[in-house]
Amino acid sequence: MKKDIHPENYRDVIFEDNASGARFKVASTVATEGTAKWDDGKEYPVYRVEISSASHPFYTGQSKNIDTAGRVEKFKQRAAAAAKKGKK
Repeated sequence: MKKDIHPENYRDVIFEDNASGARFKVASTVATEGTAKWDDGKEYPVYRVEISSASHPFYTGQSKNIDTAGRVEKFKQRAAAAAKKGKK
């Protein structure tokens, strides 16, 4: 392998899926806050993600509503308001 081709902050990082709780250890340069222990007992930087292959419906075959910003409720309110206007 060539020397000095990777950035200085290239290190092992734990990616933790908030939806399923699954964890993956991957080499990355992502900016992180905090650390966590991995199965080998060592501490690694941790980066939390909203969705990964462990929770994405395409990979799991299960449909889930992951509503982090209230989008579903906003859509339902708009749909109800549009239905009221349509009936008048």
